[in-house]
Amino acid sequence: MLKEKVQRAIQDVRPSLQADGGDIELVEVGEDGIVKVRLTGACGSCPMAVITLKQGVENYLKKVIPEVKEVVQA
Repeated sequence: MLKEKVQRAIQDVRPSLQADGGDIELVEVGEDGIVKVRLTGACGSCPMAVITLKQGVENYLKKVIPEVKEVVQA
């Protein structure tokens, strides 16, 4: 069930990443609340990807899904 919530939330942030030529792929949702994702396209090679991941994706997921503890790059 947590994985489905995370997948839906990722669909919410995907258009922002795609607007900049990137995308996001869900790799794994751990029972410990750690979400592993892969940034692809322009986001995969962007030096600001870590900031995008933490301040954008992680903050949003933690806001809408309290069970999410952290989002990390896979």
